[in-house]
Amino acid sequence: QVQLVESGGGLAQPGGSLRLSCAASGIIFRIYVMGWYRQTPGKQRELVARITSVGSTNYADSVKGRFTISRDNVKNTVALQMNSLKPEDTAVYYCNSDIWGAAGRSDYWGQGTQVTVSS
Repeated sequence: QVQLVESGGGLAQPGGSLRLSCAASGIIFRIYVMGWYRQTPGKQRELVARITSVGSTNYADSVKGRFTISRDNVKNTVALQMNSLKPEDTAVYYCNSDIWGAAGRSDYWGQGTQVTVSS
């Protein structure tokens, strides 16, 4: 069974930085797109950033120039470096990945990690 395990997150002051990491484990043949989403209470989960297997990236307009997504195709990991954090970045962040594993190709989610930006 494929699993996505997140680490990082926590509390940061406005203008500060945090780094999120996510590792995929299990029987994995290929990982396609990897990404990060976030959700606040009462709102839909929204895309923050995603990266293809060849390194093409997409960012939400609200994080462009502040967040950077990267991946390691050998270690099956994806990271999100978050700089110049704002209070409106406060949310639960979820790792997401399109993975071809032993059970076929499917979309997987991490358990979520809380990011709080506050002074």
